Amino acid sequence: MRKLTPIRLLMLATVLAAWLPASAQRTISDAKITYKVEMPPEQLQMEAMFAGSSMVQYIRGHLSRVDMNFNIVNYIYLINTQKEDVITLMDNHGDKYLIRTDKKSYEEDVKKYAAIVFADQSDTREIAGYKCRKTIGTMPDGVAFEVYYTTDIVPENPYYNRRFQNLKGIPLEYEIITKSGSKMRAVATKVDLSPVPASIFDVPRGYREITSEELKKIRG
Repeated sequence: MRKLTPIRLLMLATVLAAWLPASAQRTISDAKITYKVEMPPEQLQMEAMFAGSSMVQYIRGHLSRVDMNFNIVNYIYLINTQKEDVITLMDNHGDKYLIRTDKKSYEEDVKKYAAIVFADQSDTREIAGYKCRKTIGTMPDGVAFEVYYTTDIVPENPYYNRRFQNLKGIPLEYEIITKSGSKMRAVATKVDLSPVPASIFDVPRGYREITSEELKKIRG
């Protein structure tokens, strides 16, 4: 069997490259994804201050953080998948509260969201520079929500967002179902894959720790 010369190897590599996808799939450990949040029209009619709401998703290995800015109230979720815990921070007009989710509740949520079934659709669109495919996620109770996700980037830690642990990529547009049954929509405007500082996941000072039951009373 003849050995391939350097020129023949180069020609072979060129031919193979032509058959590869234009953008190879990339597994990521760090990311900062900025979303605009579109509120349901009926909610904006009641609360015009919700206009211009936004969300930021941070990922760093086993750590993740979600900042939700609704203008009148802001939420921060700090998730540690190694410790299996979630810390929720709420800032309501300067009244700051911290709520801890225990391991049992965390595991219950993982189990619930693991049962979500995603059914890919034929629709595609480009979001924040990435080609995305439409899929419909169906919860165990039958409630469905729409997602557009890209397979160009895949999270090293699928539990960075337990809702999407079965998704084959990163969601760049998706519906968020509220407790009232209405749907908000998060649409990515920027994807930054630079290293995320560890300090982003520190618990900030100035929050008063309360229980979930106390939070329900505050919310009314």
